[in-house]
Amino acid sequence: MKDLFDGNDYAEDPRLDFLNWSIWASGAFDYPADRLGLTWGFTAELNQPSWAVRAGYFLVGDQPNANTFDMSLFSRGGYVGELEMRFKPLRPARRAAAGQLAHQHLLRLLQPGGGACRRQPPASTPTTPSRRPARAAPSTASTSTSQQELTDDIGLFGRFSWNDGRTEISAFTDIDTSLSLGLSIKGTAWSRPDDRIGIAGALNQISGDHSGYLAAGGLGVLVGDGQLPSYAAENVVETYYAFQLAKGIVATADYQFLGNPAYNAARGPVHVFSGRLSARF
Repeated sequence: MKDLFDGNDYAEDPRLDFLNWSIWASGAFDYPADRLGLTWGFTAELNQPSWAVRAGYFLVGDQPNANTFDMSLFSRGGYVGELEMRFKPLRPARRAAAGQLAHQHLLRLLQPGGGACRRQPPASTPTTPSRRPARAAPSTASTSTSQQELTDDIGLFGRFSWNDGRTEISAFTDIDTSLSLGLSIKGTAWSRPDDRIGIAGALNQISGDHSGYLAAGGLGVLVGDGQLPSYAAENVVETYYAFQLAKGIVATADYQFLGNPAYNAARGPVHVFSGRLSARF
């Protein structure tokens, strides 16, 4: 679904630019997907020179982080819509806003009595809950993404995303509110016009229900170690340099700083160094 919605020219492709999920995508936009990030569905788009509108219906997993889909068509699934506006006051700019309504079998993070649910997974499948609710729970999410060309070689981008934080995460990542901002710079100034430098930051948070769920021993798709002694917002800084070796062949060096990883002030910080080689023919 990410190939069709939430597009941004400056932070879009983890093969070549940013790697952090809350920078190359809207972190809190828990879009329909299986464990590999893929799904089935259909979409329609009306594209005009200054605006575009698109919508679609997509299959959701039969449980979080699943390899199999819930085939109860239309009674369960994800509905996504997006409006994109394009401007050129001085230089080209683009703004897009998207919303999603999904129905699937997800645990409510807060029990009716006010206590946090605790998901107890079997030891052999740490991300699969031992029980699924009998009734599908609705979840909502929204995102806005912006890009602004500042010069011929520098672009500014940002994203803000939110979900209601009332149900466990289904497919993408354990974030309920995310804000990211960054720059993409071409290497024209040092006679390397096909190279690119990127630098960006993100601030990620979860809801009170979500933090209580983790503190009670709950597990998310990616987050949870049985405790959350000191909740804090997760902050990310990432930078990369993409060096074009030849046409279609790009080597990239990447660094990420992760503060309060998994919203736990007792953990980290973590420093992640990465290298990539991409060849396209």
